[in-house]
Amino acid sequence: MGTPTIDDFELKAVQSIRQETDQDFIRQKIAGLDGTLHQKLGRASHRVIIHGLLPPDSAVDDLKTLQDKASAGEEVAFTADITTALSIDKMVIESFRAEQVVGAACQTAYSIILAESPPLPPPAEVSSFGGLDGFGLGDLGFDAGALGDVLGDIAGAAGDIMSAASAAMDAVDKLKSLASLASLGSMGNPIKPLSDQAGNLQGIGDAMKGLGKGLK
Repeated sequence: MGTPTIDDFELKAVQSIRQETDQDFIRQKIAGLDGTLHQKLGRASHRVIIHGLLPPDSAVDDLKTLQDKASAGEEVAFTADITTALSIDKMVIESFRAEQVVGAACQTAYSIILAESPPLPPPAEVSSFGGLDGFGLGDLGFDAGALGDVLGDIAGAAGDIMSAASAAMDAVDKLKSLASLASLGSMGNPIKPLSDQAGNLQGIGDAMKGLGKGLK
């Protein structure tokens, strides 16, 4: 049996190690169903409970090392034969207790509870209603994928409207610039009628922009 270690610290006088794994279930009662339906929400962190003694010749230094690690509250690497089949990367010291027996032997007993500390999940998808499946819409009869496609099409249409509105406004600005030129001699200003229509186009362009923003 290999010596259990917390980071690079060896737990030499271990008396017992217990490993626990609990599942997170919600119990659902179904009318007409004998028994109870268990809906799994995931798995609780693996836990390891260690009881041991500190060797008398190094008890003071070993106790300080364990107390410092427990007080820091940081993730540690734990290795032991009992966790060989478990995929555990990091753990935290959830609880630490020490007890000194006064007497000739002057032994120091300790107990440590370690809990698995899994890595954070990847960031949530940033898109139109991304990640709806995580809210269980599939169970409610909604096709989250199809809904996301429709919303994506609407967002694309809104972008097209905004682009068209911007192009129209650019054309209006150019017409206004031409209309502000001189009367071009005896011909008058042939662009004056276009300038009048430009005012109407500007109102339409503003409305299109408002529609595009509303859709987004």
